Amino acid sequence: MAGPNHIAVIDIGKTNAKVVLFDASAGAEIAVRKRPNQPLPGAYSHFDVEGLWRFFCQALGEIEQDHGIDAISITTHGACFALLTEAGDLSLPVMDYEDTQPDGFDADYRALRPPFAETGSPRLPMGLNAAAMLYWQMKRFPAEFARTRWILPWPQYWAFRLTGEMATEATSLGVHTDLWNPHAARYSSLVERLGWTRLMPELKPASAVLGPVRPDLAEKIGLKSGIPVHSGLHDSNASLLPHLYARKAPFSVFSTGTWVVTLSVGAEDVVLDESRDVLINVNGRGEKTPSARFMGGRAFELLAPKGDVTVTEADRAAVLAQGVMVLPSYPEGSGPFPQAHGRWVVEPKTAGERLYAVSLYLALMSEVTRQLTGGRGDVVVEGPFAANRDYLDMLASLTGRRPIVAEGRMTGTSFGAACLALGADHLPFESKAGEPVTPDPSHLAYAERWRHLAGT
Repeated sequence: MAGPNHIAVIDIGKTNAKVVLFDASAGAEIAVRKRPNQPLPGAYSHFDVEGLWRFFCQALGEIEQDHGIDAISITTHGACFALLTEAGDLSLPVMDYEDTQPDGFDADYRALRPPFAETGSPRLPMGLNAAAMLYWQMKRFPAEFARTRWILPWPQYWAFRLTGEMATEATSLGVHTDLWNPHAARYSSLVERLGWTRLMPELKPASAVLGPVRPDLAEKIGLKSGIPVHSGLHDSNASLLPHLYARKAPFSVFSTGTWVVTLSVGAEDVVLDESRDVLINVNGRGEKTPSARFMGGRAFELLAPKGDVTVTEADRAAVLAQGVMVLPSYPEGSGPFPQAHGRWVVEPKTAGERLYAVSLYLALMSEVTRQLTGGRGDVVVEGPFAANRDYLDMLASLTGRRPIVAEGRMTGTSFGAACLALGADHLPFESKAGEPVTPDPSHLAYAERWRHLAGT
């Protein structure tokens, strides 16, 4: 196979950090090392940078010894930036976005932040708008912030630790940070207003090789010389990247789990409603990507029957004929109906009816997010909902085409980050197209009533 075969991915989630080795010829992960990503207390909650660094170095050394590494790539959660001095040391600890202290500056920050029309970024609590977190650090620790020479997104901070080279990158800048104008592909007016433009390193693509692992570091941890390190990207966009490489726009990806995140590539130009959990991401090619989300997995936990339940054809017929349905929102306070109080219109009589009605609810909510983001073309489903036949059948009726179920081995953040090193020409799978289907009239009638009652 041309190109690198063994790609090590540093994958930092909010809960756990991993180093994963992806074998391109086998199309599989062949080694994984994991540790908790537990924030530390202090003047504010912050990440254990040195503990993570020791873990990464040890894991990379072990994987090199056991399997060999041809390239390194990086993906991390968003809303996280490192502040560095001229010498490359941290000027302040790397803040945990779940710390609530930035909310104390909410009024001041709201007066400064750009409008949604500029950034595609809704106002979020805590440090989820990364610029709000940086602003709080600047005001709360002025002397330390004044020592800051560089502001690095979380993936590029680790790339810097490995290579000594600095860069910034658009997927991390463009995920509800208030730092980026996705329409003009440049920094937002807030960055200019606060004088932060000079603190930003050169903007480079997520796939860019920033350099090899530093020779002294490679020798210290047991890596062969010259291993290239790719800049890296934000985790939701890492999950999107294989699809972005493999298929032509337009299409939408439903990444399902606790959150169902909808990313619409090549979307229609629609007016996005920031009050409905809609935002603009920037994908791995630097293109704006309308996105929406709702807590689908959490809703399933709250509403679905427990245990192993079989849905019969009688259950399906009863739900569709009798209007057994659940209305948004579960849980309340987020998603496309944040003010709505969830309820059953007609209560199910059996566990099978309940499970079927919940599956239809999740499909209807997914389609709402697709419509809100201007999604069109194929629909790709990845994650646990991809195994739910009833969810997929309702989506097929709503969209007029059979959803594409993403192959489990070829999904997720680690594989997406590995694709930065593989490139679009060397993906270990072929894309599929959604087949046109004739919508089920009973599905459409059910959906029409649900939409009317939900107030869509």
